[in-house]
Amino acid sequence: MSADDQSLDRAAEIAQRVLARQGTALESTATQGDEGEGGELEREARAGTRRTTSHSTELEDVSEVEYRQVRLERVVLVGLRQEGSLAEAEASLRELQALTETAGAQVVDSVLQSRPLPDAATYLGKGKAKELADLVRDVEADTVIVDGELSPSQRRGLEDVVRVKVVDRTALILDIFAQHAKSREGKAQVELAQLEYLLPRLRGWGESMSRQAGGRVAGGAGIGSRGPGETKIELDRRRIRTRMARLRRQLLQMAPARYNRRAHRRRGQVPSVTIVGYTNAGKSTLLNRLTNADVLVENALFATLDPTVRRTTTPDGRVYTLTDTVGFVRNLPTHLVEAFRSTLEEAGEADLLLHVVDAAHPDPEGQVRAVRAVLAEIDGAEAIPEMIVLNKCDLATPERLAALRATFPQAVQVSAATGKGLDQLREAIAQALPRPQLLLDVVLPFSQAKLVSLTHEEGEVIEEEWTEDGIHLVARVDEPLAQKIRAHS
Repeated sequence: MSADDQSLDRAAEIAQRVLARQGTALESTATQGDEGEGGELEREARAGTRRTTSHSTELEDVSEVEYRQVRLERVVLVGLRQEGSLAEAEASLRELQALTETAGAQVVDSVLQSRPLPDAATYLGKGKAKELADLVRDVEADTVIVDGELSPSQRRGLEDVVRVKVVDRTALILDIFAQHAKSREGKAQVELAQLEYLLPRLRGWGESMSRQAGGRVAGGAGIGSRGPGETKIELDRRRIRTRMARLRRQLLQMAPARYNRRAHRRRGQVPSVTIVGYTNAGKSTLLNRLTNADVLVENALFATLDPTVRRTTTPDGRVYTLTDTVGFVRNLPTHLVEAFRSTLEEAGEADLLLHVVDAAHPDPEGQVRAVRAVLAEIDGAEAIPEMIVLNKCDLATPERLAALRATFPQAVQVSAATGKGLDQLREAIAQALPRPQLLLDVVLPFSQAKLVSLTHEEGEVIEEEWTEDGIHLVARVDEPLAQKIRAHS
């Protein structure tokens, strides 16, 4: 057996040990696959950019650079247990592994340390950092990913010890967002969040990084502008702030179009339902099932970033919109929530929140708490009625479902993958949506049949009869539509 084969076998054994406890962030849907679930074109595009597991980065022919296979980044995960149980710390580390795999890297080992507070210099402490450096060297890792947010000094201190790139949880999530953003607004939001993260983490080295204006008179420099000048790190910071200001202006310019679309739906008195939930809980699959949409469904974290709005109807014929939003995750960085506030506004403007929960996950209650913590930061979201939807009930054990029903007695059990429970969910949505308040009993002329159609779309038709005198209509409607009907009755 060659050295490369031995290395691969050892990596497989280590990865199996990391996943020894049941219940990774992706495990509950690992057996279902993604085929036929929608978004085929986008899935193919993403698969075309994924790295391969080949260890060779050499080119057989320099003229064929585009056909090079890039080796997967080898990663060691680092977790710190400060409080809580060991099981919670291990679950968080497994979620970090799922995030790492979604980003396109290979986890080769993991380290979990217990200490009351992170070390101010290296996050782990001097001795543990040296042990980590030995482990990184033994497994030939390229990157260390920390399950937490590192200060700039902690990241530099740990990098100086382990001698490889160090990435924290925030940077990892930002990397996934950068890969998955599709729309112009989504890309601008991701770039703004990345720059906000990068700004305090720039590094510079000594006076050699200084810049002088010299004799460039045409640029407004010249006499009086010479001297130590602006250092490179200062120049980089200024450029980043300038770019951030430009991105904020662009996002403000995009806002009116989003507000107009939402206002148009509101003018038509169309109720709005927004799907929220933890990442990979099955929100996009549920949207596809309820609306026959073709949204990308993938067994990966943060597969959806840009909101998707579709129209559908209740069993009694009322039209409403259903919106799929970005998934949440534990310890979602504050500036990331701020950057995606325009996307999350859909949740704050809804008439009903469908909170999708992965019933097969080892800690669904913790996921609910994490989602509600993010919703608390969105203006108006806390006042909106919430309906808990226990998804993946076909994969959960009866004991788990019984416990969840006790915790969330009003929840609806479904399986978006198989269609189980969707009829009950549709009925529950119809009961929870706001109903028009005004009851009308009128006879409309046949020439105003369009008002009957509009009543079916925006109101609730109780009785409709075509008589010799006209169309007898009994319906519940809102005031704007009632005024139109009265004007022609």
